[in-house]
Amino acid sequence: MAQVNPGEMKMPKLISIEEHCLTTDIRAAWTASSIGQEGTGGFDRGEIEERLDDLGPRRLALMDESGVDIQVLSVTTPGLNNLAPEESVNLARRTNDLLAATIAKYPSRFQGFAVLPTAAPTDASSELERSVTQLGLAGAMLYGRARDKNIDHADFRLIFKTAAMLGVPLYLHPQIPQRGVREVYYSGFGDQVDTAFATFALGWHYEAGIQFVRLLLAGVFDDHPDLQIVLGHWGEVVLFYLERLSALARVAKLRRPVIDYIRENLYVTPSGMWNQSYLQRTLEIVGPERILFSSDYPYQYRPGAQGRSFIEQAVLSPEQKEMFAHANWERLTRAARHR
Repeated sequence: MAQVNPGEMKMPKLISIEEHCLTTDIRAAWTASSIGQEGTGGFDRGEIEERLDDLGPRRLALMDESGVDIQVLSVTTPGLNNLAPEESVNLARRTNDLLAATIAKYPSRFQGFAVLPTAAPTDASSELERSVTQLGLAGAMLYGRARDKNIDHADFRLIFKTAAMLGVPLYLHPQIPQRGVREVYYSGFGDQVDTAFATFALGWHYEAGIQFVRLLLAGVFDDHPDLQIVLGHWGEVVLFYLERLSALARVAKLRRPVIDYIRENLYVTPSGMWNQSYLQRTLEIVGPERILFSSDYPYQYRPGAQGRSFIEQAVLSPEQKEMFAHANWERLTRAARHR
């Protein structure tokens, strides 16, 4: 019998955890809002818009083409963060009900992150609990600041308490920096370049990384040692400046070294950035137990199953490839799946 090279073993399952969608109700609310998407609406037009809207056969066909077995669905940025409290509460319930109905229709292909009405923090906590315990969603996606309040603001502490109590992860997704920050750091090159600079080129990633560090400095992980946060794009800059961030311990009243928070409260995912050197840097810091797979659909979708090829070509043992592809996610969401 011919022997199989372990490095060529096929992965039995690929779960991709940052895979976006959008509803016509949310799109209409953004349009009617004085804040809305803050200039990023152009990212969601044309073919991208069609793929965001579809939760059926066309999405499934592209998943098959990509070699993705399961998508974890989530509303694209900025979620409901910029909407009024009452409106966002109603939209969150309707959207999460839709996600649950989609998962029920295709139970072997979809899971989901709840979208929360962050502008109404008490309702957001209740909606997180309802989404997990009644709808079977895996956790929630947050989008950094809510208007002018950073995610570590006291108003949002109940959301983190609830997530920790439920044992479910919170995905901290980028949002465009505040207007004042954009005007100082990301302007002066024309509207199109300024927006790109403030979002996918750099601004998104510093913004999300800073929000995570704020949680650390504010003591959220000290209050909830088991709370688990997911950062995309290989850790949103945080991992690559860990040596400098660790120096915060000289002045901040932290209960643990910075590296311990990173290794005990953070999971990292590529968001469609198929870079082997970034993977190796991430492995050096958090280890193979804390990496999750994601393709950032539909924004980073490319034909040819590049994500699956990325894992297959990675310098990982067969067991570690399984962990990256699906086993880490299944372990992380065990509490939600066994309710």
